[in-house]
Amino acid sequence: MVSALGMTAVLGGCGSTGSSDVTLRLVAADYGDSAANSSKKYWDALVKEYEKQHSGVKVEVSVYSWNDVDRKVKEMVDAGHAPDMAQIGAYADYAAADKLYPASDLLSIRTQADFLSQLSDAGEWKHTQYGIPFAASTRVLFYNKTLFAKAGITPPTSWDDLAADARALKDKGVKYPYALPLGPEEAQAETMQWLLGGGSGYTDEIGTYTIDSAANVETFSWLKDELVGKGLTGPVAPGKLNRADAFAAFADGQVGMLNGHPTLIQQAAKKGVKFGMVPMPGRTGKARASMGVADWMMGFKQNGHADQIGDFLDFVYTEKNVLDFSREYGLLPVTGSASNTMAASNASPDKALHPFLEQLPTSELYPVGKTSWAAVSAAVKQSIGQAVAPGGSPAGVLTRLQSSATAADSSNAG
Repeated sequence: MVSALGMTAVLGGCGSTGSSDVTLRLVAADYGDSAANSSKKYWDALVKEYEKQHSGVKVEVSVYSWNDVDRKVKEMVDAGHAPDMAQIGAYADYAAADKLYPASDLLSIRTQADFLSQLSDAGEWKHTQYGIPFAASTRVLFYNKTLFAKAGITPPTSWDDLAADARALKDKGVKYPYALPLGPEEAQAETMQWLLGGGSGYTDEIGTYTIDSAANVETFSWLKDELVGKGLTGPVAPGKLNRADAFAAFADGQVGMLNGHPTLIQQAAKKGVKFGMVPMPGRTGKARASMGVADWMMGFKQNGHADQIGDFLDFVYTEKNVLDFSREYGLLPVTGSASNTMAASNASPDKALHPFLEQLPTSELYPVGKTSWAAVSAAVKQSIGQAVAPGGSPAGVLTRLQSSATAADSSNAG
């Protein structure tokens, strides 16, 4: 097996791009929060290194903010000028429209084999992988150690613990005992983590939407009655609280607990907040799974540069380049080789990412292989906050979401 992989690496190496000059265009998302750490710097350095080794290939990278990048790629594709590669949030619509190369047409066997299996699986549309995972993160429960010490409590390991901790924090005057961001920015993430904790999710094992399952209705009824209804989620209604605002409040020392991803580490540390991280609890103990999120790389067929795209992506996904990106932006590696290196390292920033890395092998991702997911996610963002509002009906809201999900699914047939 090793020699076969070795042979593939040789065949798929520098010689495969041919002698004619080719310019590849890549549109990528910006993971930085300022010009100083823009993803443009990462790509500029990587491309310079690649072009030094491949004289016949030029790579032009355009980096856009997350607010714009998906729209920019859609506009290019709709205008008949698809880029060669896009690194964005979703791939399924382009796969369904037959715009993408299957990953196996691009990548060497060695590169394909190195991806974490649940991320590769999440990149499949109709049992063929088109979405190539690029960056990943998971969620853990962040808690403010100073506020917990004042309240004399320990991190929760079940929902009952979480509610009791929130009550103790409220009694000590904490503004947001548990911050529950169900506002339109990223409510689909907070929702999914709670659904997993209740033993269910957005879909069942075969990918059918189960948004209004009995377990999910129970989950949101518990949130409404035991947290929101008892005033344990702070002064802003969950349906009006966005994730960015919840993170900022945590960094300001106003939040006892919240469900967070790796970028909160730096944000809180900058403000001097002493915090701990534990797995997000489930109803009676550990949640069925942590929520995982992946962003995607894809290769478009329009310009016909499969060999060159594949050769460049094999370079992008070398262990060194994957680790460089993950460390720069506080994200998790999508390959086994880079994950193992990070897990074995106790240096900064790797050590801080270990709690998230531990969740990744058992994490569950959004149903991104369904072309209907974008519409379903948008509907969740707009209406899930109503499920926990005073006088709101968890069953009613989830049933309406299920109806629109089923309709979107049948119209997309994805």
